[in-house]
Amino acid sequence: MKKRILSGMRPTGKLHLGHLAGALENWNKLQDEYVCFFMVADLHALMSEYEHPQTLKENIIDNVADWLACGICPEKSVIFIQSQVKEHLELFYLLSLITPLGLLERCPTYKEQLREIKGRDLSTYGFLGYPVLQAADILLYKAEAVPVGEDQLPHVELTRQIARKFNHLYKTELFPEPKALLTPAKRLLGLDGRKMSKSYGNTIALSDNPETVLKKVKDMFTDPLRIKISDAGHPHKCNVFSYYSLFFPELKDGVSQACESASVGCTQCKKTLAEKLSQLLEPIQKKREELLKDKNLIPQILDQGRLKAGMAAQKTISEVKHLLKI
Repeated sequence: MKKRILSGMRPTGKLHLGHLAGALENWNKLQDEYVCFFMVADLHALMSEYEHPQTLKENIIDNVADWLACGICPEKSVIFIQSQVKEHLELFYLLSLITPLGLLERCPTYKEQLREIKGRDLSTYGFLGYPVLQAADILLYKAEAVPVGEDQLPHVELTRQIARKFNHLYKTELFPEPKALLTPAKRLLGLDGRKMSKSYGNTIALSDNPETVLKKVKDMFTDPLRIKISDAGHPHKCNVFSYYSLFFPELKDGVSQACESASVGCTQCKKTLAEKLSQLLEPIQKKREELLKDKNLIPQILDQGRLKAGMAAQKTISEVKHLLKI
């Protein structure tokens, strides 16, 4: 039998190239190897967007359209909205009872986001506890593996610790300790050289038109040591070159040579990258446009996913309540 995996994305805005390279391409391949539960993590989104939830519904449809356009298939995978399966919150509470506070306070991504994200009050109980909700998401479906980037490894390890403690306390083997499936792609930096994030406004959206892509790429940081067009470049220190390496590896050697020999300037290099990125996105955007013509299609897919996810979730919660005598 195929093993299960669980993964999700927060519907906090447009999906971008980081989602494509870091998750969607990998999800597409995993569909043939695992029983996949792919979740629209709207409860996680609310932990940071609780003051402005107006766009969540629109973002959900928009994001799922991108998933489908990138090859995620409802016949192969369970696609659902987190908040529509109430057992996520039930298990979240029950697991929070056994999770030491220190584990959450030491979580590196929690500290990073408190430091980096401005303009929103994240000093809340809900935001501190979101790794426990992530653990509940994973364990609810008894997922044996979780596809993640390196920055999410602490969350998988925390989930393993919670599963281990639950199993030990209640003398059970109910929850498998999930393993991390590291995404093959390296982390893609944002246009400004920081981590690519919608919160930082440094992304290229999968739905951006060619004019927008060109404008954004023109503003990318390049090699700081290359001041004049005649200066030899250092491509491996240039963020623009990292995009070539990840998305267009067949062009990597030629771009590197042209940069090091100063035969091509940064402006032309960026223009070529923008053209190539728009060509990469064109088939995704055409498929997305077709999908959105039928207003009922995506809601129907999500409703079918809710029923499938709900069946698995209800079984797990029944087993948990039996162990906890409630």
